[in-house]
Amino acid sequence: MMLYHKAEHARRDATRENGFMKKTLGTDTTAAGILVEKPRKSALYRAWFLLVLTLIYASSFVDRIIIAVIGQPIKMEMNLSDFQVGLLGGFAFSIFYATLGIPVARIADHFNRVKLISATIMAWSVMTALCGTAGVYWQLLLYRLGVGIGEAGSTPTSHSLISDQFTPERRASALALYALGPPIGVIAGALGGGWIAQHIGWRPVFFVAGIPGLALGILAFLTLREPSRDPAHTEVPALKLVLALLFSSRLFIQMLLGVIIAAFAQYAINLFIPIYLIRVFNMPPAHAGLIFGGIVGLGGIIGGALGGPLADWGARYSHRWYALVPAFGTLAAFPLMAFGFIQPDWKLAALLLLLGTIAASTWNGPTFSIVQGLVTPRMRATVSAIVFLLMNLVGQGFGPPAIGFVSDKIAAHVFGAGNYAAVCSPMALKMGATAQLAQACATASATGIRTAMLIFSFILVWGALHYFLAVRHIKKQLV
Repeated sequence: MMLYHKAEHARRDATRENGFMKKTLGTDTTAAGILVEKPRKSALYRAWFLLVLTLIYASSFVDRIIIAVIGQPIKMEMNLSDFQVGLLGGFAFSIFYATLGIPVARIADHFNRVKLISATIMAWSVMTALCGTAGVYWQLLLYRLGVGIGEAGSTPTSHSLISDQFTPERRASALALYALGPPIGVIAGALGGGWIAQHIGWRPVFFVAGIPGLALGILAFLTLREPSRDPAHTEVPALKLVLALLFSSRLFIQMLLGVIIAAFAQYAINLFIPIYLIRVFNMPPAHAGLIFGGIVGLGGIIGGALGGPLADWGARYSHRWYALVPAFGTLAAFPLMAFGFIQPDWKLAALLLLLGTIAASTWNGPTFSIVQGLVTPRMRATVSAIVFLLMNLVGQGFGPPAIGFVSDKIAAHVFGAGNYAAVCSPMALKMGATAQLAQACATASATGIRTAMLIFSFILVWGALHYFLAVRHIKKQLV
């Protein structure tokens, strides 16, 4: 009841201010009293504005996933375990990236967002380039923390900029185009990073990955202008009120658990796909990067594009399809990925992993449709931030190190020629292991990562279960 009264007061405030905004901002109202904003800038400028932000988003994903592409060369040179590689791609990046998202979003609401995003992209790009100078593991870990801190200012700020730059009837399309940044970044990082690592080395990969971000930061600062903000004064509920509303909803809890658990498995699997291809199929880094880009990049584009329309189509008959689409998609991803990880032919394995990624990527649109439908408009940005916070912290933060830990343990278990960690460390192998011992280490390493990937594919069933449990809590009609 309290939420209803707050929303009603906000609606009345906006109605009273409508005449003022019409006079001062050059806006018009329809016969129904709905505020209609006049175009802010030319179509050409809006296209450029969106292109620059999308390229910034793509650049952030190159820096984010590059560890997946060059993880094996780093492991060999720095004498690392799979667990340590997982920390570089997971927790070291996500701890500050996830936790700083909401505070940075609050800053973006008060200050010049173009300057903020220009500064943050240059910061994370510098930290990415510094990764190539790391002489020891702790330095690389520290620089990865810096990348996460910088990238915390990217997506929330860009969402705010796009929402103010584009009128409501064009906003959804603009945000959909902006969302192409991650798969573009995955493909670019996988193809370019794999080729550079194979022909030049892994350190130059970080230098090359950092350059586009520096250029884009300067470009954004010089060519983008801060859009005017919507001055409508409506009350924003306190964070504790939003949290109380959300966590009193069984539907939200079940959907959130589905997202977090599935992300835990999918982030872990995605990070180690190139390493898996290199070890199990003896694939060169450039080739592994190409396959990785196809699986995660192309699979993410197709799955994301299918999930929303499928749920909207099914919702014509029942709103339960908003939970059923991610439920069936996540469940279908399990056998596809599991069978993929036991294939002796890399081509069939890659095809099954691609299909599994497509199925697992259908969750986004339907899930956020439910989450956004549970709250009033002035809660929606905060709700999305909460979901992303938990998804990135648990999924991206803990998933990769966990699968690396399991891989190390399984490899040590199947190795029958002594202490696996000591005998098969990259440093020990460089010092002159016999061909027979080197082969035994390679077999144990390949078995470890393959079995770990297989085990983590089972976790997708757990995530799907929570989506199915959410179905019974969906009312006939959502907000």
